Amino acid sequence: MSNEKLMPLWEVFIRPRSGLNHKHVGSLHAADGELAMQAARDVYTRREEGNSIWVVRAEEILASDPDRAAENFEPAADKVYRHPSFYDIPDEAGHM
Repeated sequence: MSNEKLMPLWEVFIRPRSGLNHKHVGSLHAADGELAMQAARDVYTRREEGNSIWVVRAEEILASDPDRAAENFEPAADKVYRHPSFYDIPDEAGHM
């Protein structure tokens, strides 16, 4: 049995220096969170592009079912008040 099958899979998220959001950059196998963090730093931030690292065990991530996308995302389409496209915005307000 290979070491990859013995060690859990971790998903790695990096927040770039110029950004506010963490972005998924890849996956790796590690025995625990500390080793996953070290490996993520070594593999995904070699050029000092990151400002923050998150590692999450892949088995802990919950995802929506693509087959149920309509029921998860379509109901918002009938709530026009969530999209302020019908308001008049004064020119002085600039870009919003």
